[in-house]
Amino acid sequence: MKRLRVSTGTPWEPLVGYSRLVRAGDLIFVTGTTATLPGGGHVEGDAYAQARQALLNIQAALAQAGATLDDVVRTRIYVVDIVRDWRAVGRAHAELLGQVRPATSMVEVRRLIEDWMLVEIEADAVVG
Repeated sequence: MKRLRVSTGTPWEPLVGYSRLVRAGDLIFVTGTTATLPGGGHVEGDAYAQARQALLNIQAALAQAGATLDDVVRTRIYVVDIVRDWRAVGRAHAELLGQVRPATSMVEVRRLIEDWMLVEIEADAVVG
């Protein structure tokens, strides 16, 4: 099966050996995505703003594979402080995916790869 791979240029992709997105047929898998900004840098300090930017990054990656947020069937959300941040992260998720209502999980993790990261989001989509 032919695969389409989308990269975003973040420093972790070549170091770890992964793609931001892989499309295999009608299935699309978006890897853990954080609040990096398209021109460089990142969103700091606010879980809502970080979740929103992560979802916008997922949206941009999906567009490169011919998909939209409407095609998302599952998300996985990782947060470093679920008690403090679940509502803020959930609000961003609802704003961008509330009409889609994908299956989702939100779990707390000890930490993410960089200290500034408060949330990381994965998405799976089906198109066609």
